[in-house]
Amino acid sequence: MRMRKMKNLEPRMEACAAYRIAKPGDKKGQWRSLKPDCTALWVEVGCGKGKFTAQTAAANPDVLLIAVERCREAMVVAMEKARAMGLTNVFFIDMDVANIEDIFAAGEMDRLFINFPDPWPRKKNAKRRLTHRGFLDKYCRTVREGGEIHFKTDNAPLFEFSVEEFAACGLQVNNLTRNLHENGIVGIMTGYEEKFHALGTPINRCEVVCKPFVLPKEEKKENTECTTQETQM
Repeated sequence: MRMRKMKNLEPRMEACAAYRIAKPGDKKGQWRSLKPDCTALWVEVGCGKGKFTAQTAAANPDVLLIAVERCREAMVVAMEKARAMGLTNVFFIDMDVANIEDIFAAGEMDRLFINFPDPWPRKKNAKRRLTHRGFLDKYCRTVREGGEIHFKTDNAPLFEFSVEEFAACGLQVNNLTRNLHENGIVGIMTGYEEKFHALGTPINRCEVVCKPFVLPKEEKKENTECTTQETQM
């Protein structure tokens, strides 16, 4: 997600220090110590300004939610939302999801949310898409077997690419829909999702069941171009 630089970013970050994990690598294998009574550990990739994050944490007080966001300007807005709501079960880290295995131990997570990621439309950038098999391999090492990846996007070509990647990795897909809100709002929406749903854009969603798998080789195939968009929650 891209935002303008904030002149007061550091003071705002400091004011939310209780919500930020500055050295997430130190928590590897011990994340539940942040909430010893939690029933599950959920991780959200690319939380943006945190609407989905805060509302999900509030709706699931027994769950520990860790939100990942590389853009500090967006993350501070998300942390301020959590602080304003008095949430105690959500924490934030700024990191590249490619390093997820350095932060979370094998099988440590119960659920991973990937909401409206950058589609990386050019063929040469396919490996940077967060649903590429290379990333799926990392997720299925850190999410417990039987745990889930919940994926949403408004980008139809990215969704079709993702469904193909799930199949190539032998992963079971449940509750697949290409128009999530066709008959009314379903679940908690991100800020980005609200905006594009209001414009009539169909939202694609599915749940992927994690399990260990042997990373399949890349096959040469015709590229499915994705319409450019920026991640924004």
